[in-house]
Amino acid sequence: MAKYSFERNGTIGDFQQFIHDIYSIPDDRLYSVWDLLVQQQRFTMRSLKGVRKKDVEKTKYNLLVAFSWLMAIVNRMHIDAEEELWQRFPYLCSYCGRKPCQCKISKRTIRAKVRIDEKKRPQTLSDYQKMFSEIYPAETRTVADAGVHLGEEMGEVAEAVHNHLGQHLPQQFEAVRLEVADFISCVFGLANSAGFDVATELAKMFRNNCHICHRAPCVCSFSEVAHLET
Repeated sequence: MAKYSFERNGTIGDFQQFIHDIYSIPDDRLYSVWDLLVQQQRFTMRSLKGVRKKDVEKTKYNLLVAFSWLMAIVNRMHIDAEEELWQRFPYLCSYCGRKPCQCKISKRTIRAKVRIDEKKRPQTLSDYQKMFSEIYPAETRTVADAGVHLGEEMGEVAEAVHNHLGQHLPQQFEAVRLEVADFISCVFGLANSAGFDVATELAKMFRNNCHICHRAPCVCSFSEVAHLET
């Protein structure tokens, strides 16, 4: 059996590939895109329960699992998550086009057009978290505020995926790509507000294949996943 792990200095692309290597076979056999989306929603909501209870460990664990299910969705839909994130957030707020974000001050009603400077592009997953800490400083919003934003973006991912699967229009697929980027930005945003490093925690969780069965590919059954307690 092959052994896979996610390294602390890995990229978002590395993590997406890791999820493919470990979970693509069981995901393809056991889950529709709808099922994958439900799992992402399920663990996102559990993360928000951790926010409500001021339980950082519960927030952290479930946020990372929700992020992993999102990677399963983008793998199924052949979306490059890291590329979409960079195009959406080129070291600037995706709406006001500033760093740090000035949305609360400028009250913009139209999304700013920004110039992408490839020289500033983050290299590792950890670099992306640092980028978001500079765009949206943790001291400017509480953990609860970051959690509310995460919940909002989860709803928008779900809406975009449902619309695309219902009608398969090109603009609906484009919306999925944008909402994927927004959700990932909120993963980093909540992690920054809660005070933990996503790359470090993913490296701990995924140091030996699947974090539950420790097999590659994962052999967790549909029933076992459905009854996970976190």
